[in-house]
Amino acid sequence: MTASSAPFRILLYYKFVRVHDHEALAREHLAFCKKLGIKGRILIAPEGINGTLSGTIEQTDAYMAMMRQMPLFKDMVYKIDESQDHAFKKLFVRPKKELVTFRLEEDVDPNQLTGTHLKPKEWHEMLQRDDVIVLDGRNYYEYDIGHFRGAIRPEVETTREFPEWIRTNMADFKDRPILTYCTGGIRCEKLSGFLINEGFKDVYQLDGGIVTYGKDDEVKGRLFDGKCYVFDERISVPINRTEEDVIVGKCYHCGKPEDRYINCANDLCHLKHICCEACEEEHNSFCSAECEEKALSAMEA
Repeated sequence: MTASSAPFRILLYYKFVRVHDHEALAREHLAFCKKLGIKGRILIAPEGINGTLSGTIEQTDAYMAMMRQMPLFKDMVYKIDESQDHAFKKLFVRPKKELVTFRLEEDVDPNQLTGTHLKPKEWHEMLQRDDVIVLDGRNYYEYDIGHFRGAIRPEVETTREFPEWIRTNMADFKDRPILTYCTGGIRCEKLSGFLINEGFKDVYQLDGGIVTYGKDDEVKGRLFDGKCYVFDERISVPINRTEEDVIVGKCYHCGKPEDRYINCANDLCHLKHICCEACEEEHNSFCSAECEEKALSAMEA
């Protein structure tokens, strides 16, 4: 990446590390980020930090330099994307009980228990084995816009639903190699540990997640179909950099191949759904006639 190729950067990062007073750190971190002028979403919990932020080259350099001066985060790894502008409209720095909300009776500490990390080339090779089970560690709407070929689609809307879903749907695979993946790697740090605790014997995770896989110059994102959903203004980013790239999403209304998401225009719904531009215009950004009718009624009231 050249220094002058784009004026902004997007940083994606996490680290599981014990934080003594996460609420105080969140307050201090918020003040520092405001001073820098960066935008994004940063979570700080007793188990560590998870963030995605955007800023100029100078702002992101200053942020990483500051973090490297802190003993807790000095060796944290950053995934960096170039951007023509901010990827966020606002800045949020929030204290949380968990970075990955599983709400388990007995929590999983990735520093003590987690799946075997696979680099992109190793992951690509494992994907082609006949005996593996590939489990998408994200929610269903992330899967629907793009996923690794042959991966299981989780019927979950939030991370906290994963433990029960796995117990209900994955028990027959405990003796098979399990490959788990997510956007940047953080969810699978805990998901893979949970699987091991549940009796799965051979558990792996994609090191650095989908975004790292897509940047690898050897595999070039092969066997990932569609786009990767991201939690910023971009909504989705391309991963497969070969001629194999295909669109897997379908328009919620007409079924046409599509890879763009919108939210339902009804403020009481906001259903996130794949929608082509023609249907967005035809349906006025609503997911259904019922939602449009309710929204119009509310305006007239």
